Amino acid sequence: GWGVLWVAGVSWRYFGAGGIALVAAIPIVWQNLLDYQKQRVLVFLDPERDPLGSGYHIIQSKIGIGSGGLLGKGLAQGTQSQLNFLPERHTDFIFSNFAEEMGFVGSIALLILFAATLVIIFRIAADMRHPFARFTVAALGFSLSIYIIVNLAMVMGLAPVVGVPLPFIS
Repeated sequence: GWGVLWVAGVSWRYFGAGGIALVAAIPIVWQNLLDYQKQRVLVFLDPERDPLGSGYHIIQSKIGIGSGGLLGKGLAQGTQSQLNFLPERHTDFIFSNFAEEMGFVGSIALLILFAATLVIIFRIAADMRHPFARFTVAALGFSLSIYIIVNLAMVMGLAPVVGVPLPFIS
């Protein structure tokens, strides 16, 4: 929604005010979280806090990404994914599986393909004459980019594990 509002030309002041309100609400939200919700946030910040429980997924994901090295282990040769250490390797953690088998080079190639797809979508949106068409195509591009960013951040430990699949790959 924020992306479409930005494309529609909403002033940056509103985005700034919303961001300030969001940051100001963090202490209030934290006080109202239940104990298990606070625990999930703390495990996200430090997965080693519960390595066999809540932190297991992200620890195994990072091991899978790191063990791929520069060129990877080869298709269907990843130890983390093939030996079932990596949970949900076909959906949520497909990028970890991919990075382990195709390595850094393959991962960068995949990210370039995603970036090219998004550039094409946003160029199409910019060329639309009718506002509704422009907003619709931009919304598609923003939705796709959010799914990609959230999944990649999740498998690298930069965001909490939320169960978002990687578009076109999962």
